[in-house]
Amino acid sequence: MLNESPEPKDTGTMSTNAAQTTGNGEQEDSHLIRVLLADDHALVREGTRRLLEAESDVVVVAEAASGEEAVAAAEHLHPDIAIVDIAMPGMGGIEATRKIKALCPETAVVILSAYDDEPYLMALLEAGAAGFLLKNVHGQELINAIHAVSRGESVLQPSLAEKVMRRMSFRASPAQRSTDLLSDREFDVLRLAARGLPNKEIARRMGLSIRTIHSHLANIFTKMKVGSRTEAVLLALRQGMISLQDTYDS
Repeated sequence: MLNESPEPKDTGTMSTNAAQTTGNGEQEDSHLIRVLLADDHALVREGTRRLLEAESDVVVVAEAASGEEAVAAAEHLHPDIAIVDIAMPGMGGIEATRKIKALCPETAVVILSAYDDEPYLMALLEAGAAGFLLKNVHGQELINAIHAVSRGESVLQPSLAEKVMRRMSFRASPAQRSTDLLSDREFDVLRLAARGLPNKEIARRMGLSIRTIHSHLANIFTKMKVGSRTEAVLLALRQGMISLQDTYDS
């Protein structure tokens, strides 16, 4: 049964515009990360909720016990991130991901899977998933993934990312950059992001602040109507905006 959480109350100790300090001492804006949990096991949802809400910048806005409930909750609440179990009664994770992305392109879908079969995972990414984690990950790995996706970084295994990008590049339209879609600076950020570089390294190479890189990534996602770096890069490859060569770091 769908369990929608009330909006968090302002306690005076947590701000949706709080500053988060990076490893180099630079501060960057953070916001309250709104998460939807979809898993048919109530105990798993309860444990995951407790884990995530121990973080000051994460709130679980709803829980769902099926793919259908997950889609309905996403359409109603438009969460920042949906954590979706791949094996649920009724609608499975692939179809739920596809429907969530059609209704809420700005929502990033992170799959929790007990399977690491490559064709299966590639189908999930083609459906619009931002990435996936195996169910045997430690709690801190899930937290790190949530924060990475929120920053616009990837949570995709590099070897799988390369295979998916190769597949997308073979399907690409004739290379033709949509100059009216992204600014020159945004296009440069996208190309560096396609190489799998973290935001801190992109900022260093471009001589910009991490906050500015965040802003550019947010604009890229909005203009391309996606919710994650993974989707942006795959869409850019599919549309011929970037080439496979752009994904290699020289």
